[in-house]
Amino acid sequence: MTDNIQITMKDIAEEFGVSVATVSRALSNNPRISKERREAIQAYAKEHNFFPNVIGEQLRHSRVKPIKLIGVIIPQLPHYYFSTILSGIEEEAFGRGYQMVVAQSNEQFEREAKICEAFYKNKVCGVIVSQAKNTVEYDHFRKLIDNGIPIVFYDRICTGVNASLVVVDDYMGAFNAVSHLIETGCKHIAYYGSPFTLEISKNRFNGYKDALLHNKLEVDEHIMRFCDNRSDAELITPELLQAENRPDAFFCVNDDTAIGVLYTVKRLGLRVPEDVSICGFTNGERAIACDPMLTTVEQRGKRVGEEAANILINKVEGMSPMEKIEKRVVRTKLIIRGTTR
Repeated sequence: MTDNIQITMKDIAEEFGVSVATVSRALSNNPRISKERREAIQAYAKEHNFFPNVIGEQLRHSRVKPIKLIGVIIPQLPHYYFSTILSGIEEEAFGRGYQMVVAQSNEQFEREAKICEAFYKNKVCGVIVSQAKNTVEYDHFRKLIDNGIPIVFYDRICTGVNASLVVVDDYMGAFNAVSHLIETGCKHIAYYGSPFTLEISKNRFNGYKDALLHNKLEVDEHIMRFCDNRSDAELITPELLQAENRPDAFFCVNDDTAIGVLYTVKRLGLRVPEDVSICGFTNGERAIACDPMLTTVEQRGKRVGEEAANILINKVEGMSPMEKIEKRVVRTKLIIRGTTR
């Protein structure tokens, strides 16, 4: 192993044929580990420039409390939903004596990995993260966990890492929204969603599809698109609306996409909701700033943030075992407004 490769507790454990917990105890000079073993592990760690997450260990085992700092990674700062999640994290963290440092991945895997490295070097006691859209490798997350830094995923969960998570019930949110469109007379419902690399995208698509099948309607691939922003919605929607068998409704993965559809439908001279119904997913401020106001699925971001911070701090303070994997689901709510019948 070369000097310029940052090792983890897991690497040290494998070198000595012991558990990560034993390495952690040896590095903290725990007398439960023999003196010879402690000195050998400490020497190896020093030789390879390894420094444990001292803050996390002190928070769990000492009455002397160092700076309580939580790292938070969000995909995009301007996004309304993520801003509400940040509000929930901050409120829960502040109430329990913690500060947070926030970084934006800007939907870039490389940037996300660098943020994790910076959090590690600055000894945050835990990380709360929603992964970037194009993240398909997870070593940067595993490194944090292997070094005793707990992670809690929110919204966009990471199936490649065994860690606690907080999500909304994306499947039922989509199922109920599409069911509402069907109940109001829509039979040819288009789907605008994100790529299936994200678990939330799969869940929302499955909710959409199952609502159609439950009501004995055709699942038509010709009116499904990977489209998750307003500009793309405005670009591709005219083709669907000008087709002979145009959709009579659109279910969109977020509010911005739905508003792009709304703008395009009106620009082409069609009426909303008489000719075309539209439903979004978020219930951000823009949902009530359009005309007509948008029917959408409320995600309750603040509650998601509070739950994520609660799980993380409980692990840091030893109230919940580090190895315990928790999954909390925040219920969504369909908000019916003027874009549906």
